[in-house]
Amino acid sequence: MYSYVAIRTAGWLWVATALLSILYLTEIRTHAQALQVLSLAPDANVPQTAHRDLKLSKQERKRLKYDVSRIGTRDLGKGMNFYSIESERAMGRELADEIEEQAKTVDDPLLQNYVDQLCRRLVNHSDAVFPFTVKILQNDEINAFALPGGYLYVNSGLILSADNEAELAAVMAHEVAHVAARHASRNATKSQIWNLASIPLVFVNGPAGMAMQQLKGIAVPLTFLKFSRDAEREADLLGLQYQYAAGYDPEAFVSFFEKLSMKGRTPGFVAKAFSTHPMNEERMRSARHEIDTMLPSRDQYVVSSNEFDEAKSRLATILSGKPAVDDHGDKPILVRAAKSLTADDPDQHN
Repeated sequence: MYSYVAIRTAGWLWVATALLSILYLTEIRTHAQALQVLSLAPDANVPQTAHRDLKLSKQERKRLKYDVSRIGTRDLGKGMNFYSIESERAMGRELADEIEEQAKTVDDPLLQNYVDQLCRRLVNHSDAVFPFTVKILQNDEINAFALPGGYLYVNSGLILSADNEAELAAVMAHEVAHVAARHASRNATKSQIWNLASIPLVFVNGPAGMAMQQLKGIAVPLTFLKFSRDAEREADLLGLQYQYAAGYDPEAFVSFFEKLSMKGRTPGFVAKAFSTHPMNEERMRSARHEIDTMLPSRDQYVVSSNEFDEAKSRLATILSGKPAVDDHGDKPILVRAAKSLTADDPDQHN
C-alpha cells in the first residue's frame, strides 16, 4: 500500500512540477512582452507580413503583435489555456445565466439597441473571435465587466456618469480587450494548475510536503497579482487601440478615469471601477505614452453623439420611475477636430 501511494504521489508531483514550470516560463514571457511594448512605437520599416519570420528580432515581433494597423489579424490570446473557444463560450454562458438570475437588467428596446450598436462597433474593430452579448444592469456603481466568451455587462451608473459617448466606449473597449486576449480562461487555466499542484499534498508527509506547502503559499498570490497586473496593462493598450480604430477619441480613456479619481475623493461617491481594475498613476502614464507613440494622429475623433444623449436621458427617466418618451430627430455627431468641433460621420475616420 505504501509503495502504491509513493508511486502515485511521485507521479502527481512530476505532472504538477512540469505544468508549473511551463506556467512560470509563460508568465515570464507575458510579463516581458507587456513591459517592452510600452516603449515600442509603430515602425514603417518593419515588414507587416512577416510576423512569424524567424529573421525578425523579438522586439520587431512584439511591435507587430501590438501594431494597431493589424487589428483582427494579430496573434493575441495565446499561451497555456485548457479551454477551447467553444468551451470558453459555454463557460461564459453559464456564468451569465447565474448573474442574470440575481441581478436586475434594464429591459428597454431603445436602450438595448443603443448599447448593441456601440458594442458591435467596438468589437468590429477588435481582435475578438467571440460574438458579443451586451446588457445593461440596474446598478449605480460606475463599472462594467465582461465574462469569458463575450458576455458584456454595463452598469447604469457607468452610462449616467459618462459625459460623452467616447468615455463610455473607452470602458467598454477595455472589457472587450479582456475577452479578445482571453484573460479569463487563461486565468482559470492557471487556477486549475495550482489546484492540480495541491493534490499530491494529501499523500505527502514530512519535510517534502511542508516545503511544497510553503512554496505554494508564497507563489500563488504573487503569480495571480502579476498576471492580473499584466492583463490589465494589456487590456489598457488593446482597449485604447480598439477605441481609436472605431473612430473615438482615445484621450477619453484617460480623462474619464482622471475625472473618477477626483470624484472618488468625495464622500458617498460610488465607483467600483477602481476595485475591479484600479487605475493608478503608472497606468495613466502608460496610457498617455501609448496614445502619443503607438496611435497615429488624426485630424478629428468622435467624442459623442445625439444617440448617447438620448440614451442617457432615457435611462435616467426609466430609473426615476417615469415613463420614457421616444425622441426622433436629427442625430448630429460631435467630433474633436484640430481647430473646431463639427458634425461628421464617424465611420469616415476609421
